[in-house]
Order: sequence, then C-alpha cells, then structure tokens
Amino acid sequence: MSDEKGPALPPLVRWRLVLGEAGDSLGGLGGDAAGMDAALEWLYGREGSLGERDIRGRGGNASKSDDRTGSLDPSQLSVPDWINEVHRLFPKETIERLEQDAVERFQIDEVVTNPDVLERVQPNEALLGAVLRTKHLMSPEVLAAARKLVQRVVEELMKKLAREVRQAFGGTLDRRRRSLLKSARNFDFKRTLRANLRRWDPKARRILLEKTFFFARTKKHLDKWQVILVVDQSGSMVSSVIHSAVTAACLWGLPGIKTHLIAFDTAVVDLTQDVTDPVELLMKVQLGGGTDIQQAVQYAGEIIESPRRAIVVLITDFYEGGSPEVLVSRVRGLCQQGTLFLGLAALDEHAEPQYDRALAQRLVDVGAHVGAMTPGQLAQWIAEKVRR
Repeated sequence: MSDEKGPALPPLVRWRLVLGEAGDSLGGLGGDAAGMDAALEWLYGREGSLGERDIRGRGGNASKSDDRTGSLDPSQLSVPDWINEVHRLFPKETIERLEQDAVERFQIDEVVTNPDVLERVQPNEALLGAVLRTKHLMSPEVLAAARKLVQRVVEELMKKLAREVRQAFGGTLDRRRRSLLKSARNFDFKRTLRANLRRWDPKARRILLEKTFFFARTKKHLDKWQVILVVDQSGSMVSSVIHSAVTAACLWGLPGIKTHLIAFDTAVVDLTQDVTDPVELLMKVQLGGGTDIQQAVQYAGEIIESPRRAIVVLITDFYEGGSPEVLVSRVRGLCQQGTLFLGLAALDEHAEPQYDRALAQRLVDVGAHVGAMTPGQLAQWIAEKVRR
C-alpha cells in the first residue's frame, strides 16, 4: 500500500495490516500505519465474515482477520472523520474501493445518501471536507442538502476572515492626525484621559467621559496589484482549497487588488469567475488526481500583467508529480522579473505543515518565500507587501 506522495510501507508493516490482530506478534503499528489499521477496522470490522473483501492498494492486499468485530464505542470514528482519514492515508484506487464498499456493501449512507442526516448534523469543517470529497457519489437531492451545509460553514469562515482582512488592510495609526470615526482600535487613551480629568468622581472612583478622541489611520494607495492564488486540489489539500476559496472572496472587493484563483492537479482550472461565490466554487472543485505544480506556475506567470506589482501564492505540499527542475526554473524566472512568490505549505486554521521540505528549500534558494500561514496571516503578509 503506497501513495504517489509518500514512500511505500515496509513489507513487515503491510503484512501486519493484512493479518490484523493475528499479526500482533509482528509488533504494533504506529503513525499512518496505525491510522490505516483503524480506518480498515472501522469499515470491515462490522461484518461477521471478512474473507471475501479483497481490498487492493498499489502495493498489495490489506485485509483483516475473520474474527474481528466492530463496536459502537464512543471512541469510534464518525463517518466524516473516517472519510477524511481514508483520503489522507490511502492511494486513489483504494479510496474508491473503500467508499464503494461503505455505501453499497455496508449501507453507511449518513453523508452521501441521506439528506435528512445532512439537515440535522452540526456544520463544521471536517464535515465540509467529507462532503467535498464524496459529492460525486451524491444524488441530486442529497447534493442540494449538501450545498446548504457548505453555505453554512462558508458563512462562518467568511465572517471570521473578513474581519481579519479588514484589519490587515485598515492602514496604520497616524498619531499626528485625529479622526471623527469612532473605532475602539483607534482610541486615543492618553488625550481622552487628559481632557476628562476634571470630571473625576472621587466617590465612584471613576472618570465620566465627556469627550473622546481617536487617531486617524494612514492608508497608502493600493494601485494595480495582482494577487494570484494557485491551489493544489489533490485530496490531501482539502483544507487549503476551502480556505483559499474564502480568502479569495474576502480579497476580491479590496481597492487596488485584483484577485485570481487557480486550482490544479495534472490540469489547471481558472476559477476566478466564481470567486465572489465561494460556495459555488467549492462545489465545482474536483479533489484528487496527480500533481503538476510547474504547469500551474506557468499559467500564473502567463496572466501576470505587471511583474513588479504581482504576488503569486502557491498553496501545495510541494510533492511535484511533474518536473521539479522545471518548477524551480519557472519560480526563478518569476522572482527575477520582480514578482513576489510565496509558497504555503498549509492554509488551514491550524497551519500544520506536511510537505516536501527539500523541494521547498530549492524554491527558497531561487528567491521564493516559503512558510505556513493561516488565512488571516496570509492577508497580513499580502497587506504588508502591497504597502511597501
């Protein structure tokens, strides 16, 4: 069992997965292998006879012993959690078999076949990820319910990120000028205190404010900046796709900022026309497939209007399925022409990076910036660059 984005499992570990509990004498499992074991047990441990299941990944069979049974313990994975784990751990053809067995063989239809369940569940990002990964299995009725769930999660993300974007692009305090705009973050505490000292109440031990003062903010002119978000839509990057769609929507209306959103696997899709509707955008995204980063970077370079006023933000795990040498060459060319190039190893709310550090370092060596940022931090980074 292996993935194009990681090494094949050692033979001993693969045998341990095949044998299940009968292979305990071979030693315990850790890391991703333990996750694989738990995901397989969650699905196939619910039947009495498991000898016929024949699950095949790229590196061989992965099955369990016939005498293992499932349970309803609270620690069991939920359906969305299981779907997300399967997409994280297994190669594409194994994922397809597991999902097919879950729906057709075991009637685990809580997410992909039952609209009532989607109407009842508490919306969250984990469930959103599961919906995006399985929407191709949904009937039109279920898809309509799923779209409502996506809308609710996106609305919450938009509220949070819109505030962060406004703050990032709100300008810096100008302590030499005053403003009639009363905003808590612009409050001039010292001048307000001095102006109201005569209204000190000794008994109540407080000052009654008669006048309040606020600083103005300096906003530098933002002129003709392009921000091009280039997003890997392989299965492992679902959180990045979600947050990229929301980030692009929040950046869209800013003065002087022209936003583009590009998604890629082995093909490149320009989703810019859907940026104003992140729900529609997410429902169009096709997760999975290979990864050809250099091709996406080439496309980004072709749509740049003014190289020295352009920012390319590449969101990927840097596992290049195409030519790493060509990718490095393309990034070098963009940096040499004055374009700012940022590679993000993660764009989810936790910013926990898992990426090809060697290739990322090669991009840094030719002038790129590489890091891990939350959407709010990305907005702050872009704001700092366009004000230089």
